[in-house]
Amino acid sequence: MIKILFAFFLCFTFTLKAQPIIKGGLENFATSNSVYPRYSLSNCIEGTVTISFKLNSAGEVYYSKISSGIGTDLDDEALRLIRLSSGKWTVPKNHDSAVSLIAPIKFSLATYNCRDRNPQDIQRAITAYKANEELVNSIQNFYRNKEKGTAIEAEEPRFVALKKELGYDDEYFRARIKDGLKKLKQKDKQGACEDFLFVKHMGSDLADEMLEKYCR
Repeated sequence: MIKILFAFFLCFTFTLKAQPIIKGGLENFATSNSVYPRYSLSNCIEGTVTISFKLNSAGEVYYSKISSGIGTDLDDEALRLIRLSSGKWTVPKNHDSAVSLIAPIKFSLATYNCRDRNPQDIQRAITAYKANEELVNSIQNFYRNKEKGTAIEAEEPRFVALKKELGYDDEYFRARIKDGLKKLKQKDKQGACEDFLFVKHMGSDLADEMLEKYCR
């Protein structure tokens, strides 16, 4: 079972004034719309990501950022969920749109074969994710340049080997596409297209049909 728990409060607000609300509650909204990110899921990474955001009078999220995170793709998912809630908030008439709202989002993989996972292995996976980001960026830069016709073709075998070393294979890409399709059902076109583009920019054509169909 994948469980996501939420706490929500106004930053630096100590009065009992009415707060913005979302139908059904933020926890229910996020639990229904969450796509537990692949890297953290496969490495049993859990924890709390704190998002700071602001709402305008229409209940739209016009500013959001990660205040404190774990350092993996859980950070991006927490931020995506808050942005996905844009327009679904009901704000009181006296709401100050300049005030930051704080949403600590706790990701938990209850009973997901993680009970016996060594905490040291999990921490190593978090450290590896941070270190691998630069390598992923270098792979994507190569394939972006290849699309433009400016890449040095002789360098491609090195990037193919690097992808294999990092575990980015067709199985991973198909799973990433599946996540993107789930986000489309949530009407999160931006999130879906980001997943499809990730696959493309990693040198795979598996997402080309999705990009042509949904992201033009």
